[in-house]
Amino acid sequence: MTIAIAGATGQLGGLVIDSLLGRGVPAGEIVALARDTQKAAGLAARGIDVRLFDYDKPETLEPSLKGVDRLLFISGNAVGQRIPQHKAVIDAAVAAGVEFIAYTSFLHTDEASIIAVAPEHKETEKLLAAAPIKVGLLRNGWYTENFIPQAQQAAETGTLLTSAGAGRISSATRKDFAEAAAAVISAESADDAVYELSGDESFTYGDLANVIAELTGKPVALKNVSAEEHEQILKAAGVPEFGIGFATSTDLAIKEGELFDEHPGTLSKLIGHPTTSLKDALAPALKQS
Repeated sequence: MTIAIAGATGQLGGLVIDSLLGRGVPAGEIVALARDTQKAAGLAARGIDVRLFDYDKPETLEPSLKGVDRLLFISGNAVGQRIPQHKAVIDAAVAAGVEFIAYTSFLHTDEASIIAVAPEHKETEKLLAAAPIKVGLLRNGWYTENFIPQAQQAAETGTLLTSAGAGRISSATRKDFAEAAAAVISAESADDAVYELSGDESFTYGDLANVIAELTGKPVALKNVSAEEHEQILKAAGVPEFGIGFATSTDLAIKEGELFDEHPGTLSKLIGHPTTSLKDALAPALKQS
């Protein structure tokens, strides 16, 4: 069985390959698909077949999927441009005879209406549903690593800014999600399925502030403001419009429960161990001083 990983040189893709090798999948059965094959030289040195695969160059897609049985399709990162990219990948997979696609979507995408990443994931899921191919939807929750820059800033300033209210977040680390992807893509049998993947324990921004304080030994005050005030503070700090919109819309999504999973456990069941705690995920980036 040949397994291809799209976005193999990205943070998630690299972790998936590590997990596949750790699960005993032979390097010779793994194909690393990369936009820049030079960046995949380290993978080639490990005996992995590296192939050119550029979402923006459809002519590179089908040839690189020849002989592939299963494809881990990691969503593109060009927000606003992903639908044509994703359609090209799906069409190429069908034409190449790929039997199964595992796609990295977003937690409860079918119900989400605020979080900025949801619309393109919804549309991609529709494209996959219409394709004559088996599909596993890996609906990944928020990456805990997304909070690292904010946590580091809070450790420096003593204030954690948010407009998320008491909203809860069911995040997990990239490594947790990568292990789940590896488990699904390398399973003995692969069939149509939807996996809602989230951390075992959810947390609020108040919990986040407490963890930052515990890890750094510095007091951290939570500053919970309205969306309007949040926007004004970020604008005064010189944050670009896109960054302001992303931050405030994400916090609104948190406030409205779009990053919370009421019934966790699927992720930890897939990976065979509890998901990484918030404290353990942030610890390497927050050195106590």
